[in-house]
Amino acid sequence: MRTVKPSPLFTEVEGKVECGVCNRRCRIPNGQWGYCSVRFNFDNKLYTASYGDLSAIESRPIEVKPFFHYWPGSTSLTFSTWSCNFDCPWCQNHHLSRAKPNPLAASYVSPKSLVDMAVKSGDMGLCVSFNEPTMLFEYCLDVFPLARSRGLYCCFVSNGFMTTKALQMLAQAGLDGLKVDIKGDEEVYEKHIGVKGGEELVWRTVSEAKRMGLHVEVVFLIVNGVSDDEDCIRTVIEKHLKYAGPETPIHFTRYYPAYRFRNPPTLIEVIDRAYTMAKEAGVLYPYVGNIPGHPGFHTYCPSCGNPVIKRFQYGVYEVKLTEDNKCMYCKTPIPITGSAQATKRSFKLFI
Repeated sequence: MRTVKPSPLFTEVEGKVECGVCNRRCRIPNGQWGYCSVRFNFDNKLYTASYGDLSAIESRPIEVKPFFHYWPGSTSLTFSTWSCNFDCPWCQNHHLSRAKPNPLAASYVSPKSLVDMAVKSGDMGLCVSFNEPTMLFEYCLDVFPLARSRGLYCCFVSNGFMTTKALQMLAQAGLDGLKVDIKGDEEVYEKHIGVKGGEELVWRTVSEAKRMGLHVEVVFLIVNGVSDDEDCIRTVIEKHLKYAGPETPIHFTRYYPAYRFRNPPTLIEVIDRAYTMAKEAGVLYPYVGNIPGHPGFHTYCPSCGNPVIKRFQYGVYEVKLTEDNKCMYCKTPIPITGSAQATKRSFKLFI
């Protein structure tokens, strides 16, 4: 079974193994599985059952993640596996996040094959997305060095609940971009995600990633009836400024009904209010998401106010930056990782 591999991040505690990949830190008895149903204890060693078991592979614009300041206009080979360490009631990819890996029926894509696929398709990088990317932690430790050797960037779209040690290992392997989904304040994490202390742990990941030099962007899906009150929004903005800083982009995205959650879509006025609150609080690069055609998709120079990157829903159509990523109008530096370009193509499905 090629998708079953040893996991390097565990300790033995009282006859069990404690998984060190995420902050649940499951203590798993011999022969049992952790919360995520991806890692298990066999003979007091930790194993993953999802190594190279990819549920989806697709070339996608980086803006879809969304990353707006990270190689704008590029495409990344985006891939995923199964399961998750959260159980968000509104998960849009629940067909992946609630499914468990099955090594007996799994397909397998080797690290080299995946990197070759990205290079052949003309992608500028790799992105682990669709379900929580730490479900592929062990696989990424092997994939990322190969990708970097071929000149590809490597990024995660994550809930941010990984341990600091896991983040360090990923960064050492080649992870250089991290988008973190913030669920809301501590009440949201406890009541709806079932994780006590999750808010601080996720913001700690944001802070640590910044300290390590990774490119970081934050997304806050504002859910109608859950995280759409001004107190919750204000808390997220305050934490963003504290842990990520004013130059780190934050995306306020609109919720739509999905999975077990049937509340109506979040009001557009709430998203607009969050955007305004962030700007008034000192966030330099707030964005709006899941509202096609909204002017909050664009990047504006914080000095002169002119749009320097214009976007449609799934890409870039105009760039007004110098070669060294300064505003073309007033020469203010804009914090962009990589170079910005107009999007040349959209989606290409492999699995």
